[in-house]
Amino acid sequence: MWIEKIVGDLGDKKSYLEYKSRVKRLPPGYREAAKALERYLMYMGPSDDGKALILMLNDLADLLEQSVADATPIRALVGDDPSEFAEAFLDNYAGGSWIRKERARLADSIDHAIEEQGQ
Repeated sequence: MWIEKIVGDLGDKKSYLEYKSRVKRLPPGYREAAKALERYLMYMGPSDDGKALILMLNDLADLLEQSVADATPIRALVGDDPSEFAEAFLDNYAGGSWIRKERARLADSIDHAIEEQGQ
């Protein structure tokens, strides 16, 4: 459809707005955790794949809603290192941010340099 070429996938936008609505209904502490995780995941996550990004955010909302229902404390959910939790969470989704691509490129380049050196 021509309108999607101009404004993007309307289904993805609708799904994103539904996700934001779900987050607003979380209790305050969980809502803050969701916002913090979302910010991190948006920078580090599958920014080159809208479908994977929406899936990831909806899975995050599912996880947080279930944690609320089970009365799981936020610290018990994310552990002592929230970035480690977020990275493990991200590993479940295809695509990647520029930083993840650059990490892979760096590792590949070093491997190639080592091969060239004969080590």
